[in-house]
Amino acid sequence: MPDGLDVIIVDDDQNVCKVIASIIKKFYTWGNIVTFSDVDEAILYCLNRKIGVAIFVVDVFLGGKSGFLFLDSIEERFPTAHKDAIIISGMASDDIVNMCLASDVNYLLEKPIKPYALQLAVRAITGKYLDFAKKLLLDPAFAESVARL
Repeated sequence: MPDGLDVIIVDDDQNVCKVIASIIKKFYTWGNIVTFSDVDEAILYCLNRKIGVAIFVVDVFLGGKSGFLFLDSIEERFPTAHKDAIIISGMASDDIVNMCLASDVNYLLEKPIKPYALQLAVRAITGKYLDFAKKLLLDPAFAESVARL
């Protein structure tokens, strides 16, 4: 589904990317699942996408960079990147929780990731977009006002 709501996974450990992708593939049908172990490659990919909406599953530490820096780097193309992100961490310290709060990230999962927790977070973000799409389809006046933006 090329024009769907894709899930973009960024973790410097390719094995973690594979595990997360395999969990998400079991329940996610609204778009593609793309993985990156190189944060710079992920940034380039995101900045060159036509559609500026996606769900992001991002490790808090990406080699020498942070997951928050990744989200900041793509924010111009993806204005809701922080709200549409799930941050993953080996240990969710107070500092990481505070960074999530300060960055407007609402989902934080600790490794090892529990599949049900990941599914609930992904579905919560997906639900926001499905509800919006439904409203556009059912309310022509609302759709017109959105089109004028």
